[in-house]
Amino acid sequence: MPTNQTITAVREALKARKISARELARDYYQRIGARNPELNAYLTLSEDRAYAQADRVDTLVAAGRPLPLLAGVPIAVKDVISTRGVRTTCGSKILENYIPPYDATAVERLEAAGAIILGKTNCDEFAMGSSNENSAYGPVRNPEAPDRVPGGSSGGSAAAVAAGLAVVSLGTDTGGSIRQPGAFCGIPAMMPSYGRVSRYGLIAFASSLDRIGPFANNVRDVATVLQIIAGRDANDATSTTAAVPDYTAAIDKSIKGLRIGVPKEYFGACTGPEVRKKIEAGIELFGKLGCEVREIRMPHTDYAIAVYYIIATAEASSNLARYDGVRYGLRVDGDSLLSMYRKTRGRGFGAEVKRRIVLGTYVLSAGYYDAYYLKGQKVRSLIAQDFRDAFTKVDAIVTPTSPVPAFKLGERTDDPLEMYLADIYTVTGSLAGVPGISVPCGKICGKLPVGLQIFGPPFGEGPALQLAHAFEQAGGATV
Repeated sequence: MPTNQTITAVREALKARKISARELARDYYQRIGARNPELNAYLTLSEDRAYAQADRVDTLVAAGRPLPLLAGVPIAVKDVISTRGVRTTCGSKILENYIPPYDATAVERLEAAGAIILGKTNCDEFAMGSSNENSAYGPVRNPEAPDRVPGGSSGGSAAAVAAGLAVVSLGTDTGGSIRQPGAFCGIPAMMPSYGRVSRYGLIAFASSLDRIGPFANNVRDVATVLQIIAGRDANDATSTTAAVPDYTAAIDKSIKGLRIGVPKEYFGACTGPEVRKKIEAGIELFGKLGCEVREIRMPHTDYAIAVYYIIATAEASSNLARYDGVRYGLRVDGDSLLSMYRKTRGRGFGAEVKRRIVLGTYVLSAGYYDAYYLKGQKVRSLIAQDFRDAFTKVDAIVTPTSPVPAFKLGERTDDPLEMYLADIYTVTGSLAGVPGISVPCGKICGKLPVGLQIFGPPFGEGPALQLAHAFEQAGGATV
């Protein structure tokens, strides 16, 4: 089959018996074998598991029985999401040989729908990064421009889909780690509302921010995967009891008359002029499709990066305390308990993870908690209020996903602040808990994709998907 497949194409091919699920899985493993040495998108392959699932699907086809929604669809899973019996490293040496005894709820639901898990994708260590250069196992390269980053931290998941090494994939988003890689690699990518998808089995970075979401080659497939993995899970107390709408039905509705808010604060000096031009063309396209475009204000946007890196690092310092060489993971013996801690963490953690642990410990320490962490939480509430106020006036908010296109490998690694600014337009939605999707919005310099971001109200994935699908169908990827 050709690359850049869709869920519908796979199902039709299987039902028509043009190809078997086993043959399709083998085809994808051949592609991975040919392209992965260059891209480094996959860290671990799960061939035995994949072929066993493919055989189950082929049995259903042979018996003429109804096929589940994702029957035979090859899927990649970010390496911070637990997979029973399959190595899960979080892109870190400290978990180099960790094999989970259980599946994440999202993985369980995908396999129950017939999906074939090909393997685990490379990512920034413990999902901390904006370029996928922080992995202990080497950087991922962008399939559109191999001298550039694919975005982070879910760069492996984005690259796998963009390069045709998976039909869809799962990533995680803490401050932009699904949407920004989707933008850099030129594919749709969605962060659902906080609580919409269970975090059970997701190895934590920042527990009040982390979310699991899909990458795909089109918005319909994003909606399909989200439909399957969303919903209440008794294993995750933060998962919502709100009913899951029929996303795939919602995306075909007309967007005429929908009110789109364009916040002035998201078009500041840090937005490159070529990116701005593409996003403005995308907004103009929405107007031609019958949407009402309104300028809105979100006055606390400028504080988002500072607030995010206070809250996220504080939660990271707490979550990563478990990797101490005593309970599980890497252990490097020393002359004393303190020496063992120091050696284990010194060898097991990379520079960015250490930086964030130190920052997080500092903002939570006595004497600084009120000045930094508590104040950060108060400003987070103000940012969330900006979104609540905006959604009383508009149905969705449209912004750039990133102020710049994919940058060159190594270009920002020596300047953490410059690296953090790549997430300036995504962290706001993360702090507010709202859903957001990035869709391709043209290319600049002939080859570098630009992403347009659409925020919906809390648990309003439907309107965001609806707008994204209409934009895609109207040729938004080539504006």
